[in-house]
Amino acid sequence: MSIETAIGLTTGQPYPYERVELVEPDWTRFPGWASVTADDWASVQWQRAHCIKNLKQLRELMGDLLDERFYADLERDQAERATMSMLVPPQMMNTMVPTFSPGGAGSMTEAFYADPVRHYMIPVFSDRRTDWSSHPHATRDSLHEHDMWVAEGLTHRYPTKVLAELLPTCPQYCGHCTRMDLVGNSTPVIEKLKFTAKPVDRLDSMFEYLRRTPQVRDVVVSGGDVANMPWPRLEDFLTRLLEIDNIRDIRLATKALIGLPQHWLQPDVVEGVRRVATLANARGVSLAMHTHANHANSITPIVAEAAGAMLDAGLRDVRNQGVLLNGVNADPHALLDLCFRLLDGARIMPYYFYMCDMIPFSEHWRVSVADAQKLQHHIMGYLPGFATPRIVCDVPFVGKRWVHQLADYDTERGISYWTKNYRTSIEATSDDALSRTYEYYDPIHTLPEAGQQWWAEHGNLDESALKAAEVAEASRRTAALQAW
Repeated sequence: MSIETAIGLTTGQPYPYERVELVEPDWTRFPGWASVTADDWASVQWQRAHCIKNLKQLRELMGDLLDERFYADLERDQAERATMSMLVPPQMMNTMVPTFSPGGAGSMTEAFYADPVRHYMIPVFSDRRTDWSSHPHATRDSLHEHDMWVAEGLTHRYPTKVLAELLPTCPQYCGHCTRMDLVGNSTPVIEKLKFTAKPVDRLDSMFEYLRRTPQVRDVVVSGGDVANMPWPRLEDFLTRLLEIDNIRDIRLATKALIGLPQHWLQPDVVEGVRRVATLANARGVSLAMHTHANHANSITPIVAEAAGAMLDAGLRDVRNQGVLLNGVNADPHALLDLCFRLLDGARIMPYYFYMCDMIPFSEHWRVSVADAQKLQHHIMGYLPGFATPRIVCDVPFVGKRWVHQLADYDTERGISYWTKNYRTSIEATSDDALSRTYEYYDPIHTLPEAGQQWWAEHGNLDESALKAAEVAEASRRTAALQAW
């Protein structure tokens, strides 16, 4: 469903809550997995070895269920628009068209096109906008996280919190990834940047900064995805982090809880989490896990089992940070379905829904701030207050802001203005950091005619200017990386 056809916004009918039992879809409906056993499916090694990474592997999985036009659509997107390479674990693939019964040749095509999980995991060219495929203000590092590096991979954006990017890979690559500047393999559209320091040196420099910066109390341990770091190395990092007295909150960021739950069910990983959680509890430190689910279909029994294993191992909480995506969940019923599936079925706390960031070729996913405000209104009152997610706008150079916190809003041109109450690590000497406003931009296609006309006249850079801007930004980031 999409924001244009959102049920709750058009009919005003109340959400009909009904508890739904989680179901693991039958993976043998896909011809390529017809003989896969339950033991295979439960194996993290099998899951990683059978990820879908290219058109050839997708064809082998689907047999004749998809028309050739879908593959042509996907191939064109990979060549001309995709900012992330294909990487879909079987677990995630299995949540697409979960109740489909295969018929004849091409019988899955329309359902696969319409599937909400497919829409962000395997984007195709026809999904994208052709009027404004990228906003004029879209950038590779849309949140300017690299500008706020205080060590290679360590972003100090908020006064008391840092983001530690331990590695640049994930077990799955979402099409809308906000860290597409660094994470994953290069595509024909995006030449990815690379860490330059040795991993041990990068991590040591992070610890040095944290030890000499006592105002930092909260570390988000991310990447990429911590599930791609061998557990002994991750446990060593967390144990060293717990030795720093000022660190009081640690959050493990992993999409793998949803897309590769088999990883978090490995006995050695569960026991390792238990050791770290026991140590954290003894030192009065909160250790939690943050995951990323965007649609109710992704919440299955094995996801619930993995989340339960983490909680039983001693984590304080498992929380979900989804992304608000048109065509996936930009609908009050879809959001509430996901929240209740998380809360009732998997003991995962609905926490945030971020508005999709302004990266290149993301306009078909993004919604306006005004529509995000409506969605926040429509989901209020159904969930417990402590489990009602906030819809937030991650404003460049500012950070997370609840969608109702804007200071001003030009709805005709789709420009919202935001303020902040703290300095980032790059504003120590800025006189107006706390008094000025910062801009965020709605998708142009959502604006009234006058607003679209204004952008047509003022915002359409020619192709050479766009390429020059990309080259200049990439060069600046490369220089910043090499400076560490």
